[in-house]
Amino acid sequence: MNRFSFAQTTVKKTEPVKKTRILFLLDGSGSMLAKWESSDRMKVAKILLSRLVDSLAQYQNLELALRVYGHQFDKEKNNCTDSRLEVPFKEGNEEQIKTRLRQIVPRGNTPITYSLEQAAKDFPVDKNARNVLILITDGLESCGGDPCATAKALQKKRIFLKPFVIGIGIEKQFVPELACMGQYFNAADISSFRKVLDNIIKMALSKTTVSVELKDEQGKPVETNVNLTFINNVTEEPEYNYVHYLSTAGKTDVLDIDALLSYDLIINTLPPVVLRDLDIKAGEHNVFSTKTPQGTLYLRQDAVSPFGVTEAIVRENNSKNTLVALRFGSRQKLLIGKYDLELLTLPRIYLNDVEIKQGQVNTITFPPPGLLNIPTELQGYGSLYVLEKDGSQRWTYNLPENNSRTNLPLQPGQYRLVFRTKTANASKFTDVQNFEIRSAATTTIKLFR
Repeated sequence: MNRFSFAQTTVKKTEPVKKTRILFLLDGSGSMLAKWESSDRMKVAKILLSRLVDSLAQYQNLELALRVYGHQFDKEKNNCTDSRLEVPFKEGNEEQIKTRLRQIVPRGNTPITYSLEQAAKDFPVDKNARNVLILITDGLESCGGDPCATAKALQKKRIFLKPFVIGIGIEKQFVPELACMGQYFNAADISSFRKVLDNIIKMALSKTTVSVELKDEQGKPVETNVNLTFINNVTEEPEYNYVHYLSTAGKTDVLDIDALLSYDLIINTLPPVVLRDLDIKAGEHNVFSTKTPQGTLYLRQDAVSPFGVTEAIVRENNSKNTLVALRFGSRQKLLIGKYDLELLTLPRIYLNDVEIKQGQVNTITFPPPGLLNIPTELQGYGSLYVLEKDGSQRWTYNLPENNSRTNLPLQPGQYRLVFRTKTANASKFTDVQNFEIRSAATTTIKLFR
């Protein structure tokens, strides 16, 4: 009896609870004093932000902060570093934010780029946090910076997720200069501003899920057991890897996902299927469907081969790029379609237009090779050629220069041997012999017989 016993255990992966940090980046430039309905832009922003901050006090694992720009120096001073973190991140700082909001007086420029660079330092270093930035502005960059490039660079460094940008009274032709920073919302009036703020908080804090349906040729979601990779298309790094699951009832898994990132989805079939720029609706369940009908390529080897472990290179039809290299004896699922195969026998066997059909197995094999036996031991220069049906010859193999003696496995067919010894003092002393190789048989060739 074995002295040792092993208990099989299942390890459940528990994800640590992520903290969400929301930084409000508020425009305090002089233009925020402009009239807006029965008030002005800054007063409206203060009131609505204060109400929003109050409503956020109920959430756990949430910290808020406030940065304002353009409020410390008059516009005439043209200060392009006028940006300040007024309230840093801290739990329970809602009253502090509301108090500071009441004290802000719009005055100067619109240094958005500089403020984004400074905002990157406002978030504590925490790999387990979701950093969210909400920019509220009524104007464009006024200090010559490039806020779009800066926002993209900070996202690539994973400083914060894709920013939310709220434009107040922005003319239509200037929207692209703000929208390129992140997810843009137009607050045309006070009512829409209120709805935008509520919508953004829903997107930032509500649970979002996705399901992926992998369909066959008839559109039935029956394909499964394929790895799904969600790529962050800003950082170009994988955010999630899931092996697709289909229940016995034919239901696909429901997967949690962060809606504040932009994704490409790679379905790792062979060849892969890519869905770009997934349209994920935050706070909802999203279903993505695509056709991935598959069949099976079976490389069957009927007996032990003198080639050893034989492989085949699989390429998409009429492509020079290798899709996968497979050993004989293996089975591989492939998307339906036609493929080109190169069997690494001697000589190579090329099979074009190998068709893979949905749910079917296409079996590929090759004739058992024979053996070429050269018992003669000579130093020299020799090559083997395949004799084609049209009378041409195709190079196949070079004999070793230091010793012509060999037992070489070759596919059945007609061949030619061309050989000259090292000691021969003219080309006319070349030995040329034609021979045939039969499956599972040995053909002996004696040089200069």
